[in-house]
Parts: sequence; structure tokens; C-alpha cells
Amino acid sequence: MMVSDIGARAKKVLHAVVSEYLATGEAVGSETVAHRYRLAVSPATVRTVMGELEDLGMLRHLHTSAGRIPTDRGLRYYVDTLLRVRSLSVPEQEEIRERLGPASDPQEIMQRVSRVLRDLSHLAVVVQAPRPESDAVSHLEFVRLRDDQLLAVIASHSGQIQNKLIPLDASLSPSDLDRINNYLNGLVSGLTLDQMRARLVREIEKERESSARDPVLAQALTLAMAATPASEPGGEILLDGQSSLLSAAADLDRARRVLRTLEEKDQIVKLLERTLNAPGICVFIGAEANLADLTEVSVVAASYGGEDRPLGTIGVIGPSRMSYCKVIPLVDFTADVITEVLARP
Repeated sequence: MMVSDIGARAKKVLHAVVSEYLATGEAVGSETVAHRYRLAVSPATVRTVMGELEDLGMLRHLHTSAGRIPTDRGLRYYVDTLLRVRSLSVPEQEEIRERLGPASDPQEIMQRVSRVLRDLSHLAVVVQAPRPESDAVSHLEFVRLRDDQLLAVIASHSGQIQNKLIPLDASLSPSDLDRINNYLNGLVSGLTLDQMRARLVREIEKERESSARDPVLAQALTLAMAATPASEPGGEILLDGQSSLLSAAADLDRARRVLRTLEEKDQIVKLLERTLNAPGICVFIGAEANLADLTEVSVVAASYGGEDRPLGTIGVIGPSRMSYCKVIPLVDFTADVITEVLARP
């Protein structure tokens, strides 16, 4: 059943129950809500409202306690409607900026990101390095190693470098090699690898159909196709802070299943792809994360690199009773800083 909205009193009670549960991990009773959150209503009235919220699927009753805890639906409503997300403090922002930059190596940046998120959230962290298929080419160059071999060097805007040895069937003069490098850089600079591959295919077809073929440019296109890496979706996945899931979990068997799922990474990659194609920050609660059969696990994730061409995703993974008001701005701001750092020349 979809819940479009609930009354003002029900919102206050739900906010109180969720806030107390996130802070303590314990079932919340009507006495606690009525007195600690100053709702100006009696515990009996609170119990009535809590019963209505239970009927709506937002709270559930624990048999071992008189209190209630929020369901995934209740947490979703809380995050989407009731949660007041604060901005990070200036000292917190300065710490993140200082710890993430400056750095010229994208791998080093990603390592720093995982450590920052781990240290500040005290939860598990997943970081997707810039995806090759989304990263734009900034420079392509062929360097002669021997008469029969070239080294292809492809540099991306994020700072990643890919090298590949290319056999050379026909001789090339230094001037021919310079011409090839200049031609190819003008042709593919600013394109992603997928766009680069498609552009080369089109240029090869045009060259074959041309009545005035240029052997040097034809060879340039052949070399560029040989140098272009195969398309592999997703970037390298870094995991950190997994031990925090064990220390925070009351059910160790469940925590171990979470760890096994994270180590397999397939489900994580699918989740990151969903984040990559979504606007803004994403919060997956419980079954929404679709991490095998795992429940009571939430993921807060955001893409970085710009909305027009996102490069990758970062995320924090923890129990569904994580502190969303702290984790959401942490992930959001960190993604913005990564975007800034990678954009620096």
C-alpha cells in the first residue's frame, strides 16, 4: 500500500519514534514519545497514533516489547519527508578538502576518499574509481620503442593513464609519427572511450570509401583502434571499513552475509550503476538496496564527476538505523569535493 501523506500528529509521532530508534536501537514506547518529545498529548493518544502508523505499515510491534520500531516504509517516509539534513560544519568541510587534495593520481584520490568516509562515518565504504567508459580522453600519443613496436599512451581528464604495446607492420618516419599523433588528438580529444571507438569506426569507413586515400592517416586509424581498450563496464571497486559492520551488528550471522555479499561485488556494482544514473544523492533502505537477501542494511550513495558525465560513485553501507542526518551530507559533500579535485589541471 502506498502512503501519499499522513496527518500532522502522525508525522510528529513517526519522527519521534524513528529519531529515538536511530539513537538507541531499541523499541520505542508511547511514554517515551509523549514525555521526551513534548508532543503535548497523552501516552494513550500516542499509542493510538502508533497503532494507526502500524496499520499503514510504517511501524511494527516487537513481541518482546511494548514498544515499536520503524519498518523500511517508515524509514523511507522519514528520510524523504521528515528528515532535516544539516550541512556539514565549516571545520568538517575543511577537513575533507584537506584530506582529499591535492593529488594528481586518481588511485590515490580514491584511497583517500575511502579513508575519509570510513573515519567520519564509522561505517563500511564503497568507492568506484572513475569508469573508463565515462572518462574523457585528454591525450593520445604513440611513442616509438623499436622499429617494429609502438607504445600507445591514453591519458584521461581524471588523470588515469593506460598504456598498450602495439606491433608496427610498416615503417614510420618521425614526421609521420608526429602527424599521426596530431591527427588523432584532434580527432578523439574530449571523447569517452566508447565515443572514441565509435568515431574511429566512422572515420575508417569514410577513409575506405574515399577516392583520395592517405596511407599515413589510414595507418593512424588502424593504430588507434588497436590501442583503444575493450569496453568494460564499471571501474575498480574499493571497499573499506567492513569490520564496522561486525561491531555494529547484533546479529553476527547477518553481518557476515553482508560481508560476503560485499566481497563478491557484483551486487554492489549493480547498485552503483543505479546511483550513477540517478539525480542527486540516493538512499537505499533495506530491500531497496537489493543486496542478495540482505535486509536491515541501508546504502547512502552519490555519483561524482558532474551530472552530464558522471565518472563513478561513492557510498556508505551500514545498518538501516544509521544516522541519516549525518551520513547523507557527508556523502554528498565528499562527492562534490571529488568532482572538484578531478577537474583540477
